Amino acid sequence: MNDKVKKLWPELEWIKDESLREKTARTWEKALEKSVLKAEDLDHIPFTLLCGPDMKVTFMEHKRCVVHIARESGEKMNRFFGDNLRVNMDVLISGAILADVGKLLEYELDDKGKAVQGRYGQYLRHPFSGVSLAEECGVPAEVCHIIAAHAHEGDLVKRTTEAYIVHHADFMTFLPFKSRLAV
Repeated sequence: MNDKVKKLWPELEWIKDESLREKTARTWEKALEKSVLKAEDLDHIPFTLLCGPDMKVTFMEHKRCVVHIARESGEKMNRFFGDNLRVNMDVLISGAILADVGKLLEYELDDKGKAVQGRYGQYLRHPFSGVSLAEECGVPAEVCHIIAAHAHEGDLVKRTTEAYIVHHADFMTFLPFKSRLAV
């Protein structure tokens, strides 16, 4: 795991399975290799292009918030539901960390350094490119399912418990910003 990814994602240490932790980190390394974005750009670009130029929440602020909410939700579900609805915490955390990794291929920077949807992103949204990156790095199917199902593209599939948690953590930290535009 390289230092850039370690710095971006201290939450990788929450993944107990060393192999899954390494595959998750490698997926981020691969995305950074293929992207025009640099690791430091992720602390400046907006987490979504759908809320216009007033969006001040950065990509990494949003992403790390989603991971923290997903982890705490999974822990609470395991505490209260036990074996009746067991959440695989490693799968959950890896999936939350990787959910938006495909945005590194979807986004480009314009001549003013502003994040915009690039040509690649016009054809393949981040759930698709994220799964492709993850599969290339050997990430297991149950984590790739979370990447694929976390956004609206997943509304037509049967989500796992872990995928539901990430989906809801993602949307509960996105929709309030989106709804502010309509007011």
